Amino acid sequence: MEKDKKEVVLPFVKTEGHVSLRERLEELCGSEMSAVLATDGGGQPYTSLVSFALSPDRKGLIFATPKATSKYKNIAKNPRVSVLIDNRSRAKGDIMLGEAITILGLARPVRRGKRWRELAAVLVSKNPALHEFITAPTTALIYIEAAKYIHVGRFQAITVSDTAQQVRKPF
Repeated sequence: MEKDKKEVVLPFVKTEGHVSLRERLEELCGSEMSAVLATDGGGQPYTSLVSFALSPDRKGLIFATPKATSKYKNIAKNPRVSVLIDNRSRAKGDIMLGEAITILGLARPVRRGKRWRELAAVLVSKNPALHEFITAPTTALIYIEAAKYIHVGRFQAITVSDTAQQVRKPF
């Protein structure tokens, strides 16, 4: 082993985390452009990459998808979803710097109208290149209402919020 490199000792058991879920959610959602969405694909997990934004009230996430996709059809059959947001690209190979938030919740299409325009504007603001895609008539805007947030950092330090109250406070 080189003299300048410190040996990393990985924990073998999970520990209780003590991070501010609100702060970590803000950080990860602000810095990461995409997340992994997991839906139920006929009894099998089905994962997709989605470009997302945190909803203004911090109660959930929004993303857009064509109505003809498997993820849209899966959500129509079973709205229970999981979303993983992580910073693996920024951890630069140091597993102890990696962190992720899993959001468990219910996904529902948003009807076009005032709320749709507000949520679409938030998503476009985060990723302006998606403007035409989001506003296309063949695209659905999906809102995921969070029921549980799970943060994992420092390899196995886990912080959980069953009611998501910590992140719903106004900013």
